[in-house]
Amino acid sequence: MDERRINILRESRAEISRLQLLSAFFAEDALYKIYLRSQVIHQLFENNEELDIDKLELFHVQFTATLIELLRKIKKSNEKNVTLIYDEISLNKEMIRQMNDAVFSEKNFNIDKQRQSLKINQTLRKLYQLLSDHIEDFPFAKGINTFSSRYSKDFYYDITPEQLSRLIEYNPADMYIDMHASIERKLMGLLCKHDFRTEFFYGLKSGQLIVELYKFIDIDRYFLFFPSRSAFLLCELSELEGIDWTNDLSEKGRIIQQLEYKNDKLESSAAALKTYIPQEIIKLLEENYVKISDINFLNHLNNFDVQANILKAMLKTDLF
Repeated sequence: MDERRINILRESRAEISRLQLLSAFFAEDALYKIYLRSQVIHQLFENNEELDIDKLELFHVQFTATLIELLRKIKKSNEKNVTLIYDEISLNKEMIRQMNDAVFSEKNFNIDKQRQSLKINQTLRKLYQLLSDHIEDFPFAKGINTFSSRYSKDFYYDITPEQLSRLIEYNPADMYIDMHASIERKLMGLLCKHDFRTEFFYGLKSGQLIVELYKFIDIDRYFLFFPSRSAFLLCELSELEGIDWTNDLSEKGRIIQQLEYKNDKLESSAAALKTYIPQEIIKLLEENYVKISDINFLNHLNNFDVQANILKAMLKTDLF
């Protein structure tokens, strides 16, 4: 076997090995079939010394080398795009970390809800005593507004100004009015009847105004505390249509959940994008496979430059 033949066969095996690695990376059926067919063509020349070895070299020069260059360009472009995706994932993770550091935990919120309920119940008991004894004293428990200032941004539900207006509307004739607070007469009657047993239900906000919603423990009735007017009023949940009460995540908690969901989608996109081949090129690969599988392929090898030129043209496109 002459030296030239040995060198061409060695280079042919190297080209096929490179094509094998790329076909394994992209896992595209058309590409894998081309790789297998290229092996068959190589074996044909290696096992038949009477065949013109220059045709094998021509096949690789015209087709295999250009295909490998095209696939490497696609791979490089994909890797660049995947890097951008992972950069976004990294930024999202950093934002999640910062928000987790800043947000009050659900555990703290639930503990402080119980404390706030005690403060409200103590305040209402004292207000009842002050109204009964006609004493003008300050009824509110110490730090009663701290809860809302701490948690309203993250855990209170947004309502419209119209909803807020309906909630806090009242007839002064239906109220007990003290110099420090006012309370609806029917509400005070219910509180006395049920021994001031209430619990924090939900917080509401409209712009800078907040409302705390409370529920009687023993009956399905609700009332609100409106700190801006120091008012306590009965409330019907039907006035708050459109609020998803099942969503108990804080505002930041919801953002964190959205970012985590987005990152999951980005991870999936990155995995798919890594081995993505444009449909136009897949179609071209399928056409090329048909041509190199033709039993008369070797007889028309000199005409294969048309397909090679199409591959080379692909290298200059903006598909990737």
